[in-house]
Amino acid sequence: MLPPDAALVTRGLTVSYGEKPAVFSVDATFPSNAMSAIIGPNGAGKSTLLKAALGVIPRLSGEVYAFGQPIDAARARIAYVPQRASVDWDFPTTVMDVVQMGLYRKLGLLGRLSGQMTRRASACLERVGMADFAHRQIGQLSGGQQQRVFLARALAQEADLYLLDEPFAGVDAATERAIIDVLKLLKAEGKAVIAVHHDLSTVRDYFDHVFLINVRRIAEGPVATAFTPQTLQAAYGGRLAATHLDELAVLG
Repeated sequence: MLPPDAALVTRGLTVSYGEKPAVFSVDATFPSNAMSAIIGPNGAGKSTLLKAALGVIPRLSGEVYAFGQPIDAARARIAYVPQRASVDWDFPTTVMDVVQMGLYRKLGLLGRLSGQMTRRASACLERVGMADFAHRQIGQLSGGQQQRVFLARALAQEADLYLLDEPFAGVDAATERAIIDVLKLLKAEGKAVIAVHHDLSTVRDYFDHVFLINVRRIAEGPVATAFTPQTLQAAYGGRLAATHLDELAVLG
């Protein structure tokens, strides 16, 4: 039986690259109206878990549910922000064009953007501090600016669940602060946010819920109880310095 308050649930999710599983039989439950982090060492399957849940890459086995439905039935309620490195930034398109792509699901392939939808796209750029760059070529932006634009595209979808793959990778401190402020506002509006995250020092400040993975599920739950030196040691092993674990223990 699925938890009634879950935004995203995986059951027995397995992904394999060749003969080696990248994610093995993972059960995960991410709550609604919460900020959730997926954390683990490099190669642990964090991004793979997110992309397999969405169907961006094929699942070997397992089931995925969003808001109590098979995920395919709930796609209109989900927005996805991919890794910046996976995007072709040389494609000749403007910032406004990228954000308006978030409106296409509502329009259909042959629909035309109305003035109201153009204003919505502009409002989303305003939310991420990029309104002045609406007509700039996307390839002319800095990495942090590009990330803000893709977040604006997700906002334009007016989703209930936002999935972000390493949203803070390679961005400056001001952009990271701007992004987290927008994500916290989404949570305050009753939305669910799930992000692949690397910086262990900000987990307690940014997130309510955490899922630790190293190919298999290591631990999950509220940050206060699941994000501990013990669970981090189980996930990272010798790759996490003992001094860093001691710092986290003091912070806790």
